[in-house]
Amino acid sequence: MARALRILTQLMGWACVTIGLFHVALGNAAIPGAGSAGPTVDSWGRFMGASFVGYGLAWLWAARQRPIPAPAVRWLAGVFLLGGVGRLLSLAVHGWPQWFQIALAVIELSLPPIFFWLADAEERALRSDVEAVPAGR
Repeated sequence: MARALRILTQLMGWACVTIGLFHVALGNAAIPGAGSAGPTVDSWGRFMGASFVGYGLAWLWAARQRPIPAPAVRWLAGVFLLGGVGRLLSLAVHGWPQWFQIALAVIELSLPPIFFWLADAEERALRSDVEAVPAGR
């Protein structure tokens, strides 16, 4: 489980950095179904892309810690879950978005519970390793 946490944390970090850079570079063109949303949405999207790069870097920071800090994983997963809740709110207010946005919502709502479950996997593994060492060694 500790290995799964480490791999998922790194994948999440690199995916967010890559997606964020994609949005910074392409603006509206990076959003499936957005078409020509205009300069205001383009500006906002590029800014949010940069923020997503920072979010990804926070995941990568967590992945580089030994052990991966469970509180950081829980907070980062909570932010991701909040994004999925935001998509549900948008769906309720404005209706169904382009299909790719629905796929993203499924990921944003299903991945956080996995991170919540795995969050302390490395900390638990480290504790069990320490407890397994006989006293006096």
